[in-house]
Amino acid sequence: MTLTPCSDLSAARWITTSDAPWDRLVTFGPAGFPAYARLRLLPDPEYAGQSENEAETGDGLPESAQLAAVLEVLSRHTRTPDDCYFCLWDGWFSDSPADVGVRMVDLPTGPALPGLAPPVPPTGKLRQQVVVPNRAYFLFHGRLSEVGDWGTALSRPDQPLAEPPGPAFVWPADHDWCVAHDVDPHWIGIGAATSAIDELATHPLLDVVPADPDQDQPRYR
Repeated sequence: MTLTPCSDLSAARWITTSDAPWDRLVTFGPAGFPAYARLRLLPDPEYAGQSENEAETGDGLPESAQLAAVLEVLSRHTRTPDDCYFCLWDGWFSDSPADVGVRMVDLPTGPALPGLAPPVPPTGKLRQQVVVPNRAYFLFHGRLSEVGDWGTALSRPDQPLAEPPGPAFVWPADHDWCVAHDVDPHWIGIGAATSAIDELATHPLLDVVPADPDQDQPRYR
């Protein structure tokens, strides 16, 4: 099974209508969860101005395996593990006509306005996009176990990808939690019930630490 592209974007309205600052939204998801955490894909920087190239990477799980482990835990903290939504950053798509009819939406100059991109034209050459300030995404639906399986949506004969990219957002239909992974941070943000965050923080294969989304987070330069 593969994830199914969505033309009805109503499931993403809790993202697009969130009043959280855009940088907080794209790194932790909507506000209102009892607890938040960061899955550190790299250790936090040891000093100001440190480059990611200087970080100790270690021999941990690949990023995709870490995300899968997080979602396996979170699957026990939702009533709808087979009814979930996945946002894929539109930067993974090129504007080549060969890309199965997918091309970039021309966003307004300056910060994008929250909401939804224009509807699909009769030719079907343009998919609707979920749009928040400074970011735009394509929406997919499926089971948690299908994470990262974008089917033919990422067919890029001109620029083959070594590994399918991970989602920018994942959430279940019941909104019991949200996982957010923006393109810049070295970590993935998670909002969920306290019990779910506690379980993740004690996972033997994951580096998950509690976080306050309203505070500045560690960043590499």
